[in-house]
Amino acid sequence: MSLAPYVRIVARGNSRARPLSVQEAQEAMTVILRGDAAPEAIGALLMVLRLRGETPQEIAGFTAAMRTHISGKVPEADLDWPSYAAGRSRGAPLFVLAARLVSHAGYRVSMHGWNSHQAEGASVREVTDLAGSGVTYTPLETLSPVGFELLNLRDTFGLRSCINTVLRMWNPSQAPVSVQGVFHPSYRSLQAQAAALLGQRDLAIIKGGGGEFERHPSKEITIFGLRDGEHIKQSAGALLDETRRLHEAGEDVDLRGLWNGAVKDEFAVSTVTGTAALALFALKAVPTLNDANHMARTLWDARHQAETLPQ
Repeated sequence: MSLAPYVRIVARGNSRARPLSVQEAQEAMTVILRGDAAPEAIGALLMVLRLRGETPQEIAGFTAAMRTHISGKVPEADLDWPSYAAGRSRGAPLFVLAARLVSHAGYRVSMHGWNSHQAEGASVREVTDLAGSGVTYTPLETLSPVGFELLNLRDTFGLRSCINTVLRMWNPSQAPVSVQGVFHPSYRSLQAQAAALLGQRDLAIIKGGGGEFERHPSKEITIFGLRDGEHIKQSAGALLDETRRLHEAGEDVDLRGLWNGAVKDEFAVSTVTGTAALALFALKAVPTLNDANHMARTLWDARHQAETLPQ
């Protein structure tokens, strides 16, 4: 099967072009994942959608196809945590410690991703040992070599494509709950609508630091997503009065030292606990955000009673 029919649907001109349906998008991505699509056709499809903007139906269809093409083994999990930020605007990945706190509450966390062009000290893969035994991290190139190639077309195009969004939606572990960070706020609603089309019932999406699921503790944020299958848009107030850019908290923070108590940085700690609180709220570990913030702080204070970090 060729990709050409699907390119024609989206690119026939302003009066005749239309978005792909969920089924058409799933079929188109299946052609790509099977290796049956010409590279020129892949580029045409992705860049037309880039220019026009993706629809929830297209993202849902592409994601559904990705979920049936997984090469590697992904452990079962309670929480899906994608990590696909790229660029040098991030500092140390404090959200890795947040994921560890969530695992201390008894939840299995599945992280997966690819992070390119990162600044020194920002690599997630370099600190996955700090996440503890309750958090697994699986690289994209292991889970889907074709997905890895599609994501890296960014270097060819000079632009991101909808593949970035699809991989955040992917949830290869089929966890019942997912958390997602976005860089552009408009994608919060898009991803929530696509998740609903896919039958997801619980999801939290925020505009996070560098596009990761990592909250800024000095800013009010808005949580988009789903809770028991219903769309939510909920505000979360600032945790601190301190004014500080988020990535500055991570650039000079030694994550191991922060966890072990050798490093004292309330902004960084609040980033960790505030992020963990949002994940715990998504998991419905507690009824309210305030309860989740309290739970995350309690987990942080008791972190040394859990397993110790590798030396």
